[in-house]
Amino acid sequence: MSETDNPENPVEAKIEEMDVSSAIAVAGHPLHAMSVHFPIALVIATLGADVFYWWSADPFWLRAGLWAAGFAFASGIGAGLVGTAELLLVPGIRGRVASWAHGVAAMMLISVAGLNWGLRLAAPDAVLPHGLLLSLLAAGLTGLAGWHGGKLIFHHGIGLMVSPRD
Repeated sequence: MSETDNPENPVEAKIEEMDVSSAIAVAGHPLHAMSVHFPIALVIATLGADVFYWWSADPFWLRAGLWAAGFAFASGIGAGLVGTAELLLVPGIRGRVASWAHGVAAMMLISVAGLNWGLRLAAPDAVLPHGLLLSLLAAGLTGLAGWHGGKLIFHHGIGLMVSPRD
């Protein structure tokens, strides 16, 4: 039996009818989509600082990793608050499984980023191996959260403003 033989799923049809435009936007631009770039870049920068410290043993990379981890955590909280508000305020976003998968992966990422920063504050010498391992885990969670976030945008059109053609 092919997909064309199956009638449309009524649950999916109902979800597709729901509004998916951003509830928290500036001039039509969704704040969550704009703010996630900072924690993503800073998580990867933290991993880079850890690798360079491992390679060179230069204490500069300890300080760079500390600052990158702290700002990754802080900007992740900001992006997470806006994303959580979008999830709770927009029924068309709440109804999609990818939204929940993205939210769970992002909350795990923020938790790991906070742990990574806290480890660096408490014991800077623990960067090798624990900080490096946490940075690798955070980079993996960044990929997972980003994958589901991309699905929301590119497959479901979440937060997109499509204007009619003239």
